Amino acid sequence: MTLIRLATRASRLALWQTEHVASLLQQAGFETEVVPMQTTGDAVQDRSLAKIGAKGVFTQELEDSLLRGDTHLAIHSAKDVQSSIPRELELLAFLEREQVNDVVLSFDEHFSLDKPGIVLGTSSTRRKAQLRRFYPHAETAEARGNLQTRLRKLEEGQFDALVLAYAGVHRMGYEHLVRHTLPAHQFVPATGQGSIAVECAAALPAALKAQLKAALDHPATHTCLVAERAFLHTMEGGCSIPSFALATLDGAGGLRLHGGLISLSGEEYVEEIQTTASVAGAHALGVAVADAVLARGGREILASIREHRG
Repeated sequence: MTLIRLATRASRLALWQTEHVASLLQQAGFETEVVPMQTTGDAVQDRSLAKIGAKGVFTQELEDSLLRGDTHLAIHSAKDVQSSIPRELELLAFLEREQVNDVVLSFDEHFSLDKPGIVLGTSSTRRKAQLRRFYPHAETAEARGNLQTRLRKLEEGQFDALVLAYAGVHRMGYEHLVRHTLPAHQFVPATGQGSIAVECAAALPAALKAQLKAALDHPATHTCLVAERAFLHTMEGGCSIPSFALATLDGAGGLRLHGGLISLSGEEYVEEIQTTASVAGAHALGVAVADAVLARGGREILASIREHRG
């Protein structure tokens, strides 16, 4: 029986995701070993992701273990994977996507987003910008840390509510705290939100890669992520840029991509929706949507963001 070593962040959510991957591999006849690691993003909690240069902050240490040959697979939240990865690595599989929406959590059963003066905790640049646009009466506050840490801060009263991805909330069993589900056509999620990405060294034997992919990959999700990641790469975006992209398949085999960019203030907003008749055009669709966003004001928004951050 082949042993597959799985690199993962050490948070409860990351370990849940990795154990889920391990169970799928075990069903396919592999033996597995989980190898938890601390990433830069986990270690540095006193600064926002934008300020620590969010490129690879949750993935670098895991990718290094793949390149050294210490592990076979690295398990990531797909939205944490930077738009460009080293050529020595490849994204082998994307697991079936969960519900993509952002949700609002509160211990107050009667919490309302319409209440004046509320404070919403989030560490996402995109969510902060979208909240400033669609709920300008609400304040946002930095909420770094794993889900349990954020909930502790919420319980201490640092925020009135948290804004998070439904997928992680569901996987950790906190659905009972969800007070609002934000509509995905308005709060369009980050690239890859709701899916688990599986990365490997490109040099891994082809036959083994094929077996691992067959055990883990969800083709429909993979197609959507190809389009979304092509969009993100063309935008030269990362976790610190408030871009968004959501690809969906229709019943006839076509693909639709809703992508865009929002300024930090939420005032400037460029979005583009395009479709392609064939999933084979997923990458080209992502590039086309990004090019349209950049041409219609996206370049100016990106320049303003970079100037703001110095």
